[in-house]
Amino acid sequence: MKKIGIIGGTTPESTCYYYQNYIRIGREKFGSFNFPELIVYSINFEEFKNNPRGWEGRTEMLITAARALEKAGAEIISLSANTPHIVFPEIQKAVNVPMVSIIDALIEEMKRRDVRKVLLLGTRTTMTADFYKNALREAGFEVITPSEDEMDEVNRIIFEELASENLRSKPYLIDLIEKYARVEAIEGVILGCTELPLAIKRGDVSVEVFDTAAIHMRKLIELASDF
Repeated sequence: MKKIGIIGGTTPESTCYYYQNYIRIGREKFGSFNFPELIVYSINFEEFKNNPRGWEGRTEMLITAARALEKAGAEIISLSANTPHIVFPEIQKAVNVPMVSIIDALIEEMKRRDVRKVLLLGTRTTMTADFYKNALREAGFEVITPSEDEMDEVNRIIFEELASENLRSKPYLIDLIEKYARVEAIEGVILGCTELPLAIKRGDVSVEVFDTAAIHMRKLIELASDF
């Protein structure tokens, strides 16, 4: 099997969730004790989030992590968060091993489930920037995002609550998803921040739930095991 490299720490809670999925999916595929080797480089999220040089500085941090994983023997590399995929192409160019995009894995899964109209939830950057929505639209999906006030609240919940494993706003998130199921007839919701699956699970709402962290880890394990 190939060695998987994960750039984590964005946030530590979502990185832990990736590892939980690594264990769960690995056991489903291979049994109790047989897993692909996994290397995690956990960056300092405080330095990342508040980098004085913005995305230029954050990109340098991610490239440093990716190169360290490559040097450590990783044969495929991933980012354990959605928002940093805004600079995914720059990081891929900086290393000589393939990187696995969470967006590409998501698109593959959405096609498999035959869902076309979705609500995108995530950080404000993920919900407003073009990198995520354009990739989905180019793949043939209709993407809805919340109102400005709702985006502010979802962003606040992610950073002020879910990043510390505080789930008190779960009812708000459920009500928001159900609102768009009624008003916009969405068929699914993309949990486009890897903290969101800590609060929203499949079965919590009436539409399909796309847990990007779990989808991404499943794809990584499939690629690592060549099946």
